[in-house]
Amino acid sequence: MAELQRNPEKIAEYKKRAAELVSQMTLDEKIRQMLHAAPAIERLGVKAYNWWNEALHGVARAGTATVFPQAIGLAATFDEELMEKIADAIATEGRAKYNMQQEFGDTDIYKGLTFWSPNVNIFRDPRWGRGHETYGEDPYLTSRLGVRFIQGLQGKDENYLKAAACAKHFAVHSGPEGLRHSFNAVVSKQDMYETYLPAFEACVKEAKVEAVMGAYNRTNGEPCCGSETLLVKILRGDWGFDGHVVSDCWAIKDFHEYHKVTKNEVESVALAVNMGCDLNCGSLFVFLKDAIEQGLVTEEQIDQAVTRLMTTRMKLGMFDDPEKVPFSKISYKEVDSPEMREFNLQVSRQTLTLLKNENNILPLDKSKIKTIGVIGPNANNRKALVGNYEGTASRYITPLEGIQDYVGDDVRVLYSEGCDLFKDRVSVLSTTGNDRISEVKGVCKESDVIIVCLGLDADLEGEEGDTGNQFASGDKPDLRFPGLQEEVLKVCYESGKPVILLVLAGSAMDLSWADEHIPAIVQCWYPGAQGGRAIAELLFGEYSPEGKLPVTFYRSTEELPEFTDYSMKGRTYRYMEQDALYPFGYGLSYTNFELSDVKVDTDKVTDAGVTVTAKIRNTGQMRGGETVQVYVKVERDGTPNPQLKGLKKVHLDPQEEQEVTIHLPLDAFGLYDEEAIKRVYAGEFSVYVGTTQPDRRSRALTGKEPVKLTLTADEEVVLSKPPF
Repeated sequence: MAELQRNPEKIAEYKKRAAELVSQMTLDEKIRQMLHAAPAIERLGVKAYNWWNEALHGVARAGTATVFPQAIGLAATFDEELMEKIADAIATEGRAKYNMQQEFGDTDIYKGLTFWSPNVNIFRDPRWGRGHETYGEDPYLTSRLGVRFIQGLQGKDENYLKAAACAKHFAVHSGPEGLRHSFNAVVSKQDMYETYLPAFEACVKEAKVEAVMGAYNRTNGEPCCGSETLLVKILRGDWGFDGHVVSDCWAIKDFHEYHKVTKNEVESVALAVNMGCDLNCGSLFVFLKDAIEQGLVTEEQIDQAVTRLMTTRMKLGMFDDPEKVPFSKISYKEVDSPEMREFNLQVSRQTLTLLKNENNILPLDKSKIKTIGVIGPNANNRKALVGNYEGTASRYITPLEGIQDYVGDDVRVLYSEGCDLFKDRVSVLSTTGNDRISEVKGVCKESDVIIVCLGLDADLEGEEGDTGNQFASGDKPDLRFPGLQEEVLKVCYESGKPVILLVLAGSAMDLSWADEHIPAIVQCWYPGAQGGRAIAELLFGEYSPEGKLPVTFYRSTEELPEFTDYSMKGRTYRYMEQDALYPFGYGLSYTNFELSDVKVDTDKVTDAGVTVTAKIRNTGQMRGGETVQVYVKVERDGTPNPQLKGLKKVHLDPQEEQEVTIHLPLDAFGLYDEEAIKRVYAGEFSVYVGTTQPDRRSRALTGKEPVKLTLTADEEVVLSKPPF
């Protein structure tokens, strides 16, 4: 997609108008505009504005909105174009709600147009509770999806932003949640630039994201919301970021309370502003007046920060006649419309990921089934549909409800909760515990096929402070199903009936036992408000699954380094040495796709990069979607495993063929060294073109071999010098 060019004259005008507006404010007025709940300045025509709004997978926390699948599920689509359409739909609803709220004078929290999304942190460890907010473990996939989400959210008008996106949490942030306010993420320059920064760089340089949010933790000793390295040298210096920076919520008080890098509130706010943090999610910036009086901050720095903030509001059209702003005409009727619900269903279908389908047990033939047993704590759990940072849907369809609606009166559906999601009993008055197991056995006995719905929800995995359970601040202690869930699965298996496992969770679980014993497994993620309908349609073959894993499914946490170790060695498909249970990039279909005529336009790696072409044909009996994936391996000792560097999603009818073209820029062949110098080494490169990654386990699971092409570079090319 070509980069959208905003009107530079208009942006220059906004900056000039913003500076003129700020010049008329008193110091107290300016400081209060740097709080997320900015008050009105009536004499200057500045309305009250609350900067805090969320749109991770739909407009969140302010009433009815379309609740799309959670971000990790959206990542499983491996579909850039779809991601942009989703974000555009979110921005439409965001504008519709904002227009309505403005009409009635509502300027409360979650009512603005500055959305603190997307979360482009790398999901480096499956124990991290907030991983389901991300696009997975791979920097390239995260970059592509993050860029397109931002472009969809911010819109294509050359003069105005549809909404303002915010890339978070900058940078090197992925747990543990319980330590985040005091934790120091120690990371090498190589890992920082190879893994943790690429998505942010793409969001800034390519998508022109309007805002960046700092993280709670320190990175290499510096608190992220007051980091000279991150905010001054990299973000505004090397990358030329031109928007505003916002702190994570109440993160600045961590400077003195937990990180101990400052002595008090005054020093903390001074450090944040001096390093370029413009907006305080929280209220600590009221101490900026003391900081100015003590000579720790200049009023010119305050002016600069507030000018950036007012420029964003100008870009959103907040100081212009609504007649001039095209988005001000979006009606509230756009929210939760029939078209939005149908689109949400389409999205949900594309997220579901088929991990196992022994002897093609799926799809089920409704005409051959009289009774279905639906069992498990996530069978009828609305929370397992949505994940966190969610809006409110007008209707939720759980897996149980979806199956009931689909089969109607033709098939009897028996249901048992099976067990609590993590406790040892459903009824608190149970004297024995495991108080639904006889019901599970009874349902199994009477059923022809059993659908078991296990996993987690956002009460178990999520953000520190948001979860209320026995887990560690929202993180997982291990990959096992909590409570009695696996015991329920084993009882279902022992019934001798065919069992299909649906996993509703935002992260990789230990599916080792299920992989050995259960014939069909579907990773459903948190599939959105329409998720149950999409799941039922998948089970009965209304469409073919097409999701791909954006994270590695390990066999256990014993394979992983310590959670607090931020080195990438041994982590994710790019650096792991053992075989995965289910690999990154893997997902089965009901139909079959074959690649042919795979070619490159040159066997030399040049400044112009390399263009890969391939024909892909649907050789099966159903229409389906498939992702062509291109991986690059630098054939030198000590380099990462083949890394994803290109992808293209296609949808084909049976026997339909399409040619795809994927361009690999020179950068796709580069690697960073220990000093963060990026270079393309002279030597050999393997380029793999297929529908999964080229690892041993993917080949075993799919029976397919990716096409391997060999390229060479005659001389070394330095792509970037030491960062600072």
